[in-house]
Amino acid sequence: MHRVERTLGALAAHNHRRPVVALLCALLLSGVGLLCARNLTLNANLADLLPESFGSVQAIKTQEERFGALGWVVVVGEDADPEQLKRFAEDLAPRLEALPGIRYVEITRPSRFFSDHALYFLSPEDLKEVERRIDARLTWERQHANPLFVSLEDDPAPSLDFSDLEEKYGGGAVTRLSNNPNEYYLDPAARRVVVLAKPETSSSDLTFSRKIVDEVQGVLKQQDLSRYGPDFHTEITGTFQKKLDLQEQITRDVAVASSVAGVLVLLYLFLHFRSMPAVGLVLAPVGAGLAWTYGLVGVAYGQVNLLTAFLGAILGGLGVEHGIHLLGRYLNLRGEGMASEEATREAFTHTGGAALVSALVAAITFFVLGTSRLQAFREFGVIAGLGMLVLILAYVLVMPAVLGLAARHGWKPRKASTATVEAPLGRVIMRRRGVLTLVSALIVAGLVTQMPRLRFDYNVSSLEDESLGSFVLDRAVNQIIGYSQMPVVVLTDSREEEAAVVKELQERKQRLGADSKVDFVASLGSLVPPEQARKQVILKDLAKRLEAVPEGQLTAPQRERLTELRRQVAAPPFTAKDLPPGVRQQFEGRGQNGQGFVVVYPSVDQSDGQAMRKLAKEVRGVRLPDGQAAVVAGESLVLADILDLVSHEAPYILLGTTLAVLLAMWIALGGLRTALLCLTPTVVSLFALLGLMPLVNVEFNYLNIMVIPVLIGTTVDAGVHLVTRLASPGSDFVRVYSETGKAICGGLLTSAVGFGALFLADHPGLNSIGTLANLGFGMNLLIMLVTFPALLLLLSERKRRRRAVPSSSRREHLVDGGQGPHRPTPAS
Repeated sequence: MHRVERTLGALAAHNHRRPVVALLCALLLSGVGLLCARNLTLNANLADLLPESFGSVQAIKTQEERFGALGWVVVVGEDADPEQLKRFAEDLAPRLEALPGIRYVEITRPSRFFSDHALYFLSPEDLKEVERRIDARLTWERQHANPLFVSLEDDPAPSLDFSDLEEKYGGGAVTRLSNNPNEYYLDPAARRVVVLAKPETSSSDLTFSRKIVDEVQGVLKQQDLSRYGPDFHTEITGTFQKKLDLQEQITRDVAVASSVAGVLVLLYLFLHFRSMPAVGLVLAPVGAGLAWTYGLVGVAYGQVNLLTAFLGAILGGLGVEHGIHLLGRYLNLRGEGMASEEATREAFTHTGGAALVSALVAAITFFVLGTSRLQAFREFGVIAGLGMLVLILAYVLVMPAVLGLAARHGWKPRKASTATVEAPLGRVIMRRRGVLTLVSALIVAGLVTQMPRLRFDYNVSSLEDESLGSFVLDRAVNQIIGYSQMPVVVLTDSREEEAAVVKELQERKQRLGADSKVDFVASLGSLVPPEQARKQVILKDLAKRLEAVPEGQLTAPQRERLTELRRQVAAPPFTAKDLPPGVRQQFEGRGQNGQGFVVVYPSVDQSDGQAMRKLAKEVRGVRLPDGQAAVVAGESLVLADILDLVSHEAPYILLGTTLAVLLAMWIALGGLRTALLCLTPTVVSLFALLGLMPLVNVEFNYLNIMVIPVLIGTTVDAGVHLVTRLASPGSDFVRVYSETGKAICGGLLTSAVGFGALFLADHPGLNSIGTLANLGFGMNLLIMLVTFPALLLLLSERKRRRRAVPSSSRREHLVDGGQGPHRPTPAS
């Protein structure tokens, strides 16, 4: 470690002597980095969070190739009379179907078709039961019509109510697709109509999504909407619009958060150093390091994801911390009268060594996070780890060069920048170290008792902001439609496989009962009932009996039911080709012939992560007739896999991070005891944080859980800086505390600013990351400024006492042994 420190000091001194060469190298690398990063794009696609090897990801791609898009572009017409709303839907549908990227448009339900053919979906035995009940009613009517008939019992007329049979088939696909009385997707009370347009390509292709939504908006702009009513207007929602809105929101969040973080860091640095040149000296290396880092991102990935999009703000805050320590030490040395080059060498030898250890530890932490199979975590870990190392390199290259160039032109730090102001808290800690340690221990112990109340939030809304207008409207559309727009698809290759899958899934639904997360299961084959010729014979007999039913003896509802039954028994048999186009097209994929898809509609909110995990368990593992497992695809399964992956990996990443950090510090600092001592404030603050979270109503989710390993790696440097400075020969506690404590405070605050910028994000998951990270940094700051210094003083005092006792005992032994007065020797 000493050799590494001397090398750092020598490199810094070399760049101080040759500033022009160093700065030209930095500018060249920055230019290349910015050139490589110019085409970076944001990818917020959910399926891309998982590796391609995952079954749910492969299934999604297979489903998109065969089935096409699962979602819709949904046009909603609002604030008009029902008849005008229907007319709007009828006028718009052919214009949308004419767009090249739209497969078909759906504006009406198949209710009338399935209602007319409802009796074909009854078993022959149940049709016989219908026939028996009608016969019983006819017999009763004939008996009571005979004036010579005398009833010995006052029995009521046999009912023509078939609600029990309707309930028997009520959970099936046919009933769910046809049980709404409105022919159109219309809500008269809300004065709202829905037009469903099915695109050719999946919503994961954001370029296509933008193109198709723009085309739909173009069609709407060409319409004279005023003819449907003075207040009539339209909105667009659905999967495609939601993806675009989410993408735009994250892009907006990145711009706002990064800008605000930059301004806050700039303001803090000015207040910290009271000098604009000092601010530039800190920010110049950070700017260069970020340019290099994003150049590497552009070469390695070509895009950023939900988390890495904010790395500029986060790495900027973490990187500034090194600059505060390095420049602060340089200014103090200059204030002591040291020349610029020697002050640079000294600052980068000792403080730079501590900064290198801190950066290495943070990088190792990020790299451990980079072992996650979750794409967002892995890319964040790899990029952040490289970024921490690149920032140290930038400081060694840029800061000494700028200092050297400034020194050549006669720049000298102001006395206000070089003077160390004694911190009154340092003397308070010296006098009350025992009390402060005891009180801190009691507070931390009290917080730890709250850890059992810590909870994990399984609501997947942390991946999506459900308060966005398109998300709110989409939920209203689901209520109008009556079932989810985003089903799960089981891929099969024949009608026999379809039937087997439908049968098994329905049996599972029945076994689970109320615990089932499936609303209904449908395939094209399941919508065409078997034995229709046999059933038609029974229906013809029923038609004859229904004609004989005397309508005069029936109530108004019974007459309506009789009319409906007469229409139903007259319906002819049908095949898949006779199904309404809107139904048939839902089960026909690209180039397919109407087979190979079983659609499973969830009965639960797809933002409920636990319910999605149960749904995935319910629909997976379905066996085809040849014994192979069927391919099941859907975003619900991707969400379930993300939750399972985070739940599985989190303990291992946390353990791996802790061990990796401890090992790295052990090697870098040269001793296990020193490494454990430097790690103590981080561990204590983490336990306190976990206890604090339930008290302030903060929960883990599968985005903010990555903050814990990040906190381990980014807060240990404070302990390293304080311990190494206090271990220096002749160090004075109050002076070291005043100088290093100020730098520690600044470093943690700027790190908090980097993550705190996420407070401004509208995205709930990113916002939760900022909340948890700043609670962690705040807790660590309290521990570092009060608890840890008091503990170090107690340990130092105890160590001095232990050393003093043997020395005192030895002197007493020498006197008692008659050896004369004790003369101190080097050994004693």
